[in-house]
Amino acid sequence: MTNNDIFKKLRVALQLRDDQIVEILQLVDFRVSKGELGNIFRNENHPNYMECGDQLLRNFLNGLVIHLRGTKEDPKNPMEVIKSHKNTPSKEDKETQPKSDNPKKNTTSFKGKPKKKPFPKKEPVVEKIRFKNGKNKPKE
Repeated sequence: MTNNDIFKKLRVALQLRDDQIVEILQLVDFRVSKGELGNIFRNENHPNYMECGDQLLRNFLNGLVIHLRGTKEDPKNPMEVIKSHKNTPSKEDKETQPKSDNPKKNTTSFKGKPKKKPFPKKEPVVEKIRFKNGKNKPKE
């Protein structure tokens, strides 16, 4: 298993985005761009594929410890940090949201309940069958 595989598995397991990984690496004063991270996460056959070195993985793991546990002065609960990864929108998502003068006014809301689409009638998977197991047989 290569460093790239370990890095990819940690990224998926912790549900980290590229901008979060850059922030984690900045905690240990290690600078890396999103483009370089993209090259690390590429397929090995891709022409821009880049191997993840020991130094990058070591700094990421050290930064991850600080990110999840916090420092002695400011400890954190790791499970709360991981749950917050799911809830925080990325910077790109924030930029694409429409800005309005009144934050309480939602311009995309619609009045009433949305119309439900009728479900297509499904045909039964099994046909109705009458089982004749010998009871109440008519006499011939």
